[in-house]
Amino acid sequence: MNRLAVDEARRRRRTFVAVTGIAGAGVLNASLRSEADSPRFYGLTLGVAAIWAGGGRASGRVHRGRGASEPRAVVAPVLLGAGAFAGFYLAALVARRIPMLNGPITRLLGYAHEGSAGLVLFTTLANGAAEEIFFRGAVYDVIGERKVLVSTALYSLTTIATRNPALVLASIVMGTIFGLQRRATGGVQAPILTHLTWSALMLRFMPPLFKD
Repeated sequence: MNRLAVDEARRRRRTFVAVTGIAGAGVLNASLRSEADSPRFYGLTLGVAAIWAGGGRASGRVHRGRGASEPRAVVAPVLLGAGAFAGFYLAALVARRIPMLNGPITRLLGYAHEGSAGLVLFTTLANGAAEEIFFRGAVYDVIGERKVLVSTALYSLTTIATRNPALVLASIVMGTIFGLQRRATGGVQAPILTHLTWSALMLRFMPPLFKD
C-alpha cells in the first residue's frame, strides 16, 4: 500500500471516529434526560454502548494488549479499579457536603435508586466496556501525538453535553487512568477490566451515600 493510500485510509478512519463521537455524545445526552427506569432510558443507554462499540470495531482493529492472557494482565487492572473506587468513595464523603457537587451526583445516582438493579448494572457495564473499545481503541489509535492527553480530553468532552459536572470530573480522572493503561499495555483489555471493576463498585456502594 503506497503512502497516499495509507493517508487516505487514516483520513477515513478519523472521519468515522469523529462521526461516531458526535453520535454517541448526542445519544448519551438524551439518555440522561430520560425518565429513570423507563424503556426509553434503557434503550438509549444500550444505544450509546452500541454506538461506542460498533464505531470502535468498525473503524479498525482493536488491540487487546501485550501479554493479555497472563494472570497479571487480569489481576492488576482489577486491583487498580478497586483502588480507584476507594479514592472516589473517600472523595464522595467530602463531595456530599458540598451542594455544588452533591446535587449533580445525587441526580446521576438517581438512575440507580429508581431503576432495576439488574438492568442498570448491565447497561453500566456494557457502556464501560464499549467506551474503552472506542476511546482507548479507535480514538487512541488515530491520534498522532499526546495520545493520553487528547483521548482523555475527547472522552471528557462527550460528557459535557450531559451538563453534569460530577460526570465530567469523573471522566477526566478515570480517562487519564485508562489512557495511561492503554499506553502501558498497548491494548484495551486493561482499561476495560479497570473500568468494569470501578463501575460495578461505584454502582454498588456509592448510591447509599446520596440516597437522601
